[in-house]
Amino acid sequence: MTNISPNAASIGQFHRYIAERKLLLRKHYEQLLAYDLSRQQWDGCFQRNVLVVLTQAYDEALAYLQILPFDSSAVPINRGLSELSKQVLTVFDGFVDEFLLFVVDKHRTSCALSNFPSEHKPDKAYVNAVRHDIAGLWQNFALAVNAYILDSVPPSILGEDSL
Repeated sequence: MTNISPNAASIGQFHRYIAERKLLLRKHYEQLLAYDLSRQQWDGCFQRNVLVVLTQAYDEALAYLQILPFDSSAVPINRGLSELSKQVLTVFDGFVDEFLLFVVDKHRTSCALSNFPSEHKPDKAYVNAVRHDIAGLWQNFALAVNAYILDSVPPSILGEDSL
């Protein structure tokens, strides 16, 4: 039996959590879209609902991350960024792209949206505008993750190289 480090075990647990959340995110998006359509609020629903779902997902992911046991005392910090933060954030590789593919497909196959071309088939400019907004959400999330990891480092560990 191999001994796994607490950080590797926590990252593995976090990865499983994110994988399990993907289906719930899709369902949440579908619910928001159905709600908007039932109220004839189709204008901007792609952007609005993607941002609502991802904001909640990032908030919940941060809360979950904070209950996992991490030991950042021996983890290098370079220019204020913990190597452990980088490892945690890689759990999200491909996450947004996969979610957006689902959402765009959902919109393109929606009969209810077919009368609203900009929502039914979001063009490249619209998708890029949403991606820009997502980048802001991601930046805030990544900074919050790093702040949490850095806050768990004992002050005596932080040296001049970490600034």
